[in-house]
Amino acid sequence: MAEISHFEYGWITPALSYALSVLGSVLGLVCAGRIRTARTSRERLWWGLLSAWALGGTAIWSMHFMAMLGFAVPGTRIRYDIPITLASTVIAVVAVGIGLLIVGSGRLTVPKVLVGGLFAGAGVAAMHYTGMAAMQLNGTFGYDTTRVVMSVVIAVVAATAALWLAMTVRRPLAIFGSALVMGVAVNGMHFTGMSALSVHLHPRTGEVSGTTVSTLLAPIVLAVIFVVIGLVYALIAAPTEEDRAAAAYLDARSAQAREAAAQPPQAAPDPVGLRHRSSLARPGAQFPSRRNPPPPQS
Repeated sequence: MAEISHFEYGWITPALSYALSVLGSVLGLVCAGRIRTARTSRERLWWGLLSAWALGGTAIWSMHFMAMLGFAVPGTRIRYDIPITLASTVIAVVAVGIGLLIVGSGRLTVPKVLVGGLFAGAGVAAMHYTGMAAMQLNGTFGYDTTRVVMSVVIAVVAATAALWLAMTVRRPLAIFGSALVMGVAVNGMHFTGMSALSVHLHPRTGEVSGTTVSTLLAPIVLAVIFVVIGLVYALIAAPTEEDRAAAAYLDARSAQAREAAAQPPQAAPDPVGLRHRSSLARPGAQFPSRRNPPPPQS
């Protein structure tokens, strides 16, 4: 059995992976909050897709890849199969998207959260072990069954909690605190699954097919940057509930102003009958009052 290093570059890779998971969780929770306030099914679908990309793509898959940068096996090179790596990305995004679709449609109930969390958690675990299957080296992998089951349980619990938080958390401070907890859960699932791994090197070493980590790193980092920028822009450009309320108030005031302008002008009030007293123009005429109303004119 070969020696395995999960922290080849020290604390850098786990710190970056945790930061990515927190960043993706924050963006995903904010986008999921827009699902609840969306007025049309098209808006709900749009925000659901963005939330799935943020949670599945950034918080989970990008975190997984960043943590894998620190994985090394002395005595063999490690390469990655690109189609399988891309498949793991699709699995993560689709699984989280279906989980959000389950809990985001209709009234939020406990059974919906449990079913959505079970589906999304199983998808996250499938993403993890699919990503592991993308690694190519001069050896074979072995897994401890108990720790694999533990990682799947952590993934399901973390996904269930993430979906529940996505549908209930609204305040910014609560969203940030929830993202910190989700980051711990996602990283805990990853390193629990990694601890179940063992590698048995082949007696003869040969050329390992696949792409190096350095080749994949640049496009993945650029993809994460563009996705984050796109999500932030979408959140800034989209109107909030406060914006809609302010626009509705201004529209109502404008409608009232248009109605008032369309009505004929009304005469000013004349409580003492000044408008009907032609004698006011003559010198010495008595000023009318409420006690002495003006006599009727013939």
